This record gives sequence, structure tokens and C-alpha cells, in this order.
Amino acid sequence: MQIVDTDSAHVAAIRRQGLRIDSPTGTLQTSIPAFELADAPDELGPVILAVKSQATASAMEWIGPRLRSDGFVVSMQNGLNEAAIAKRIGADRTVIAFVDLFADLLEPGVVQDGGIGTIALGEYAGDTSRRVDRLAEDLSHWGSPIVSDNVSGYLWSKLAFGAMLTASAFIDEDMSSVISENRTPMLGLAREVFAVSDALGLQLESFDAFIPDDYRVESSDSTINAAFDSLSDWLAGQTKTRSGIWRDINVRKRPTEVTAHYQPVFAVADDQGIRTPKLHTMVELIGELERNESSMGASLMWRIEAE
Repeated sequence: MQIVDTDSAHVAAIRRQGLRIDSPTGTLQTSIPAFELADAPDELGPVILAVKSQATASAMEWIGPRLRSDGFVVSMQNGLNEAAIAKRIGADRTVIAFVDLFADLLEPGVVQDGGIGTIALGEYAGDTSRRVDRLAEDLSHWGSPIVSDNVSGYLWSKLAFGAMLTASAFIDEDMSSVISENRTPMLGLAREVFAVSDALGLQLESFDAFIPDDYRVESSDSTINAAFDSLSDWLAGQTKTRSGIWRDINVRKRPTEVTAHYQPVFAVADDQGIRTPKLHTMVELIGELERNESSMGASLMWRIEAE
């Protein structure tokens, strides 16, 4: 195991003092080889790719020529990035993955792990394989990975959940309370994702506290409210109380990956003639926050609800 990162301060800290991971179960301090791009090994075996969605193509341009004949790339990312990976190295060397975790880089060499969440793994080309089984075994030191032939169902489910987390960044409060107190716009965002995934014939998968079928049009009000209650309670119990999107805007002062996440959704929606006005407005509002053209507040949520 080794780390390759473009963050020179992070790499330097790991080389100097090791990687520290703070989690609800305690602190792990471990020594692990760390490299920047300039001094990284010339050859790479299996790669776990954990970059932001918008960096996928450039990362693959760097990884592709270095990948050994027995190497493959696992997309441990949010969004739908496997097509960009497969375009560079082929579908047969691409492992599709889903991960639901709450973690932050607190400072160089120090990561806060919010606790165990769902992981699902499968072959992008279809079915499962021995290498996926071995990968699941390796990753079982953190959680209980699921080997699945429907990882896409998890990824699209998280795009619905992710829309709620994205919109929670509109208000400078904990995501659990923002989602609970703004159920109508949150429901509208999730249902637009459902409409697009339904057009693809996907079976959405449940994970952690998110059960997509509970938020559908045919669900009763009591079922929907119970689902929001359960989700909000689960989020409130996490070590990480604000979304990564909120953190990118307020702490790291950098562009989020929201646009990259929803571009593929919009492409399918346009092809299928499905309107997604709330999702489009959500992406536009995040852009405004990134550029300091808007301020956080309830008025942004109202713009979602008005669509």
C-alpha cells in the first residue's frame, strides 16, 4: 500500500510523522509510503482512485501509462466516473465501486474518519470476479464491503441522497437539521434523480439510512416523514456534521465537484426528455456560492422549492 497525492504538504507530513486517522473508535497512527507525482513509482498495480470527480480524466492520464498489465483502477469516488476511467484503460481494467463515508482532511497528515459506512464493489464490464472478491477482503478492515452486480444502483441512489447533502450546504447549519427542516425541496431533488434513473431501468439500492423507495411519489406521507426522521437522526449521529460541499466552499475555498456529479444525470435527462429544473437550480446555486455571488441562507432553498 502506498499513497500518491498532489498535496505536497500532506505528503511531507506523512513522510515525516506517518498518517494519523482519528475515528469514533480511536486513533490510528501508521507509517505508509507517500509520494508526489514527480517522485512516484514508474509502475502501478491495483489503484484505488479517490480524487474529486472533476480530476478523474487528468488523474487517468497520469495513471494510464504507469498501470501494469495486471493493474486495474477502482473508482472510490462520488459521482459516475467509471466511463472516464474505462475510456483511458478499458472497461476490463475498471472496477466500479460505491462508498458512503464521512471523512475530512483536518490538517496535513491527519484525517478524520466519521465511521464505517457502506461499500459496494463490482466489475464495470459486468458481473463480479475473483479480483473484486480479493479487494473486498482487503477492504474488510474498514467495514463489510458488498460484492454486487448492481453497483450502479448504489451510485444513482447516492446521487439522490447527494442532492439532499448538496442542498444542505445552502444553509450554514448542520446537514441533519437542514434536511429535516426542508423536506419539500429535498424530496423534489431526490425525485428528479429517481425519474432519470427509472428511465435507465435501474434498480436503486438502499444504503445506511437512505432507503430510496421510501421517498417516491407512491409512498405515503407517514412513510416519507419516517424516512426523513430516520435519515436526519442518522446524520445527527455522525462525527462529521457538515457536508464535504459545505467544507469546500467555507473552509477549503475551492470549487466543489457538484457540477461533475450531475452532468451525466443531465445528459441522460436531456436524451430522455426528462425535466430536472430543481437539480439544475441546485447546481447553479452551488456555482454562485463558489464564486461568492450569493450568500448562504434560506432564500437559496426557496429558489429550489419554487421550481
